[in-house]
Amino acid sequence: MQQKSSRSTLFPACFFLTVAALLSFSGARAQAFTPAEIARWQQQAKQVIIVRDNWGVPHVTGKTDADAVFGLLYAQCEDDFARVEDNYIVNIGRLAEVEGEAAIYQDLRARLFLDSTQAISIYQKSPAWMKQLLNAFADGTNFYLYSHPTVKPRLLRRFQPWMPLMFSEGSIGGNISVVPLERLKNFYSQRKSTSWVRPDFERPDREPVGSNGFAIAPAKSASGHALLLINPHTSFYFRPEVQMTSAAGLNAYGAVTWGQFFVYQGFNEHCGWMHTSSFADSMDEYLETVEPQKDGKLMYRYGGKLRPVQTAKMSIAYKQADGTLARKEFTTYRTHHGPVVGQQAENKWVTVRMMDTPLEALEQSYLRTKATDYASFQKVMQLNGNASNNTVFADSKGTIAYWHGNFMPRRDPQFDWSMPVDGSNPKTDWQGLHKVEEIVQVKNPGSGWIQNCNSTPFTVSGPSSPKREQYPAYMAPDAENYRGINAVRVLSRKPMFTLDTLIAAAKDPYLAGFEELLPALAKDFQFVLDSSNPPDGEILEAMKLLRGWDKRYSKTSVAQTLAIYWGERIQKLARTRVTPDMRLDNLSFTAFVIAKTTPTEKVTALQETLDELTKDFGTWKMPWGEVNRFQRLTGKIQETFDDTKPSLPVAFTSSAWGSLAAFGARPAPNTKKRYGYVGNSFIAVVEFGPRVKARSVLAGGNSNQPTSAHFTDQAGLYVEENFKDVLFYPEDIRQHTERTYSPGQ
Repeated sequence: MQQKSSRSTLFPACFFLTVAALLSFSGARAQAFTPAEIARWQQQAKQVIIVRDNWGVPHVTGKTDADAVFGLLYAQCEDDFARVEDNYIVNIGRLAEVEGEAAIYQDLRARLFLDSTQAISIYQKSPAWMKQLLNAFADGTNFYLYSHPTVKPRLLRRFQPWMPLMFSEGSIGGNISVVPLERLKNFYSQRKSTSWVRPDFERPDREPVGSNGFAIAPAKSASGHALLLINPHTSFYFRPEVQMTSAAGLNAYGAVTWGQFFVYQGFNEHCGWMHTSSFADSMDEYLETVEPQKDGKLMYRYGGKLRPVQTAKMSIAYKQADGTLARKEFTTYRTHHGPVVGQQAENKWVTVRMMDTPLEALEQSYLRTKATDYASFQKVMQLNGNASNNTVFADSKGTIAYWHGNFMPRRDPQFDWSMPVDGSNPKTDWQGLHKVEEIVQVKNPGSGWIQNCNSTPFTVSGPSSPKREQYPAYMAPDAENYRGINAVRVLSRKPMFTLDTLIAAAKDPYLAGFEELLPALAKDFQFVLDSSNPPDGEILEAMKLLRGWDKRYSKTSVAQTLAIYWGERIQKLARTRVTPDMRLDNLSFTAFVIAKTTPTEKVTALQETLDELTKDFGTWKMPWGEVNRFQRLTGKIQETFDDTKPSLPVAFTSSAWGSLAAFGARPAPNTKKRYGYVGNSFIAVVEFGPRVKARSVLAGGNSNQPTSAHFTDQAGLYVEENFKDVLFYPEDIRQHTERTYSPGQ
């Protein structure tokens, strides 16, 4: 059966990126900047000051918010233009033009939901203040290209002010992996496959991503001020650390997605916001009954009548082996629910409906950075423009709060919204949106703390959490995970917190994911030991180490190495037995692994682990820190790794095992050691009082240039889970200034 994903999404359900629109912005040939443009940019640059502190963090100040945006984009391009450009290449659906034919269906998927024509129209109708920010985004980026003629873009030689509207909510663009590429390709390449395909983010072999957010109320804060932990788990170097201020009241510090013009996860002098990826159900899949007519037209059934299936031609350009461009032509389809993305049976086509309010989403993303307290922050949330995130909040008035999702369609509860619904039944249409007051949330819980680790909101504040029975099932289908279990344990046991102890809580080393796995192994090991062919030798010593392990990560732990290698091996075996209807959250999959693997298989997997380690390293007695490494060599988007070059040991590990501090690592081509690529990225703790106090750390450093002092200057702090002081106030920044300049200097 086709399973509907409940993963939150945010791409707009709109029409198609036309060839004409493609030609309207930068193509393979550079567009010259006019003297008038250059003069205007140079004048605006004089209104912007960029101060680089001794960590390379840009503190951007402008007379207006638009000036600050102009400077921010210029500074981002200085640090990593490649990632700025790449984010837009992907989101406007032109990846195949630089990466070739293999990316065609990724572009097709993007263009089924993204529409440059619509984005241009929305830009033209935007309020003046937003249009000024969008103009500043394009101008700051283009001024960087003008000022750095040796920089060679892969594709985009001119940025347009409507481009940020293609991100929909302006953050990471939304996870369109809810639409499996394999299913999309099967349909649009006219393959006759209607088999179920699990969305990428639900695949059990995928490294978990997400985030942790903690908030501590004044009653549990030693200072009497609210505290906030900001701990996104993303691909490394996905967001730099910035501060942007203006004379118009802007003063935001935190992590900004490359190419976007607002602080995505961060704080100002009044409040802070931390987003965690949500499974709140903000999209739906519909099964459309399609009936071809004798005249060749396609109709679909709705409310007892037939409606025409909307069709459009789409041309996807792609780079050939010789570097020239070719095109692949498609006829695309949609109904009033959204684009057709697959097929479940001969006459059952799958459509997807998602959020389609890019202006409101971008407004919300920016305006929340200027919120002053709970009331103003919640007012901004009434724009309902956040479809992929939960929000953990704290302010200087002592309020802490949590919202589970934001964009939430109102639906008829008689249907199972975790599955595709019947598109022919009008009762399955959305019935507007839930008000912010109606979604799952908590404010100033009696427990004195809030946590979310991409898990259920019904344990967000321990005994003070929202009650499941008070909300429709589709609002919070999220399951519990091991990070959530560990976070509740850590926050419940301490009566008071400081910035230091909040950092300690964020890096608590306990790996709850092994609480059930290792006892199951021990039990089955004893069963095999009592058999007629018991194991002997080194496996007995290894099992003794595992029995005695405290399940806490450490660079020196051999047991941790054994547990993780064995756990991955036994999970890989169990994945071959997963059924389409199975939930794949941490806890249910662990129970599945235990139940669906035999005692002999578990013990054999341990012996194979010893053999693998011995083959790779000469001994199975490998401390975890010798295997698990941080390395940054090139600064490229696709980093390369090398066992013969310097790297740093890392104790923390994949969040799949309940590690609050996340470090997803894997062997690279031609390496034996594992190198981190996803997990803890920008991490900060903040205390809100008369004066903000904050500390932070970034994976590696703020620059992507290997020759820069800020390429790996934070790596030592990062791997030891230590933090630097945030330089938030001008007097503090002045004491640690490395360089002061205006764009273009």
